[in-house]
This record gives sequence, C-alpha cells and structure tokens, in this order.
Amino acid sequence: MNVLTIYANPNPRSFCHAVLEQFAKGLAEAGHHHEVVDLYGIGFDPVLRARDAPSWMDADLPQEILDRADLRNELVDSARGPIRRFLVKRWIGNKDARAIIRALRKDRIPKDVLEQQAKVARAQVLVFISPVWFVGLPTILKGWIERVFTLGFAFGLTADGWRGDLSGRIPLLRLDKALIINTTLFDEAAYRSGLGDAMKLLIDEFTLSYPGIKQVEHEYLYAVYGASDETRREYLERAYRLGKELTIAPSAGVASAGVASAGAAERAGSRRGPQDEAGRRF
Repeated sequence: MNVLTIYANPNPRSFCHAVLEQFAKGLAEAGHHHEVVDLYGIGFDPVLRARDAPSWMDADLPQEILDRADLRNELVDSARGPIRRFLVKRWIGNKDARAIIRALRKDRIPKDVLEQQAKVARAQVLVFISPVWFVGLPTILKGWIERVFTLGFAFGLTADGWRGDLSGRIPLLRLDKALIINTTLFDEAAYRSGLGDAMKLLIDEFTLSYPGIKQVEHEYLYAVYGASDETRREYLERAYRLGKELTIAPSAGVASAGVASAGAAERAGSRRGPQDEAGRRF
C-alpha cells in the first residue's frame, strides 16, 4: 500500500521520533511504500494567509452569498497601491464573479499546498504521528490540515451547507484509512474521562471521517514522560506492529480509539523495541 505519514515534532531525538522510526521499520518489513512529510523538517508554514483565499473559494456558491461577497470590489480594494489596483482591474476585465473564482483556483492556489495535496491524492493510507498538545494536534499539524484539506479537495458544500447545515458537507477524499498515533502527557484515565472523546469528535470524525476517509483509527501512547523504560519499549513495539500489520478493514467507519497500554507488547508478540530508544524524550 501507499502510506503517507505526516510527522510533527520539533525534536529529532524525541520519543515521538522513535515511534516514527519503529512504525516506518514495520511498514518496510511488510513491503509497503512509505513517504514521510516532516513538517518541522521542511519548514512548513501552518498559517492561513491571504494567498490561501483561492483554496477556500467556490464557483458554485449560492447566488445571494456570491453577491454579498462582492468579489470584484474586494479584490480591487485589497490591492496595495494604484499600480497593483490597475493590474488587478486589468486581470479581472469582463470576468463575472464565478469566472474570477475559477481563474483564481486554477492559477493562484499556493504551490506548497498543491504539493501536499498531490501526496495525499497518491496515498491509500494517511498517518499522523505527533504529541498531543492542549488536547489537540500541534499547531504546525493543525495548520497543515487547514491549508491542505481545502474546499474542493477534501470536501465540498451544497447550497444548504453554505447556509449553515452541517449535513451539507460533501466528502471528496478517497483515502482508504487514516491512522493517528499520539504520544501524551497524561495517562489513560484522563483520556477515558473525556479528553479522548473530545479528540475523537474533532479529529477522528469531523476532520477525517466527514471528508470521506473510509476508516479512522486513533492510537494513544499514554503518559510517556512518566512511563518506565519497560513501558516505553512496549510502546515502540506497538508502533512497529502498527506498521508491520497495517491493513485496511473491509468495512468503513471510525474505529474505536486504540489503547496502547503497558501490556500491549505481550498481546502483540514478544519482540522488543530497541533498548536505546526507550529513554528518548517526549
């Protein structure tokens, strides 16, 4: 299978990176094709800027919303200085609002976004590996999702959707599976008391399942700061097995959050992760 991993941790010597290494090792031994996007490594810009506006435009907007947007004047007014305003007016010419949107989407979507979208389009399985920060994903990873999972690529909206109806979201992604592997500061009890439900709703369901990913699994490696070396080795074994035994379920849907407890290695097998990896930082 073609597997794309989006990795987000600024420390190349972190325990999270050891998890990535073991997961990649398992994938390689199973014969999967694997590509890793290290967001910190490539200096990915997670900030939505004015240049991203074409990614969020829709030429099929309901007419009353399109009229309210007043796109022609908005573009001219946003141009800085008389020369830029002149050039914008000349580029607009006789285009109507829908033609303007189509032209912007054709030529002005940022190249770094198009590169990431091409990687996603080639993948069958999308994997995220990161720590949990403030009951969510690191900013750089959340920003990747916001800039890459755009309107017209990850999802569309019906007319009712544009008017606020949540059921008006149209799934466009064709990925078979998404897998999230998170290291955490707090223990399993904390996530079973509500933190896990919050992340499942926002990440597993709204971010990944609603845009059309057929199967979503979420694995937590709990309390890695306070975990013993033995538990950390078991976590690394779990990461290896997740790669080695990666499969696509015949049925779609959001799977229950995975639990990587202290006994995970015993359930998965007797093989241990590398001794020198267990002491890595969060």
